[in-house]
Amino acid sequence: MKKNSDGNMETGKTAAEAVATPKKNVFREYAESIIIAVILALIIRAFLVQAFKIPSGSMEDTLLIGDHLLVNKFIYGTRIPFTDTWILPLRQPQRGDIIVFEYPEDTRNPDLHFWQRKDYIKRVIGLPGDRVKMVNQVVYVNDRPYTITQEVHKGLSFDSAPPELFNFKEITVPGDSYFVLGDNRDRSQDSRFWGFVPKDNIKGLAFILYWSWDGDRSRVRWDRIGDLIK
Repeated sequence: MKKNSDGNMETGKTAAEAVATPKKNVFREYAESIIIAVILALIIRAFLVQAFKIPSGSMEDTLLIGDHLLVNKFIYGTRIPFTDTWILPLRQPQRGDIIVFEYPEDTRNPDLHFWQRKDYIKRVIGLPGDRVKMVNQVVYVNDRPYTITQEVHKGLSFDSAPPELFNFKEITVPGDSYFVLGDNRDRSQDSRFWGFVPKDNIKGLAFILYWSWDGDRSRVRWDRIGDLIK
């Protein structure tokens, strides 16, 4: 290197050389941005928040067909992929929580791949160790009636009613499992029919509606957007 007329050191690189420095390919920049965005989206979906859509009326009137909601996936802890280990739980599922989970019958079927499993959404009624029964459509938890304002009875949607809709004998919820029911009690396939939800099946806690579409009237339900799910 040598000093210029101002006494500063020169690098010896000419202006032409500086201009000739290769720039990153535009397509490569776009590709890198897209890859980073996809990775971030997958991380958010796997560990933080996931979007779901309500396809049936089993949770009416709390959740309507066409509601789109977000599920908190980290509140119950994060499951390390391909293991049975959960880390950093903020709390355990509580009675009254509305949870999204993999349909238990699907996870019991060895012929189904994980991407073929259906997701269900129901309300937690029985916690591990609770004794649950139903007498004339009244739910009892540990010998006490358990009623909620969100529970509705809209009549049967089929000709012959399974007896489990109205009565079932007392059962004890196993450890690391939960007893769930739909708020629309007369039109919900839930723990009365297919049993308990294992903790490993739970994907998260439903907490907010971000979109709602009324397919029958072809209109947006603006008044529901942003509602917290209770």
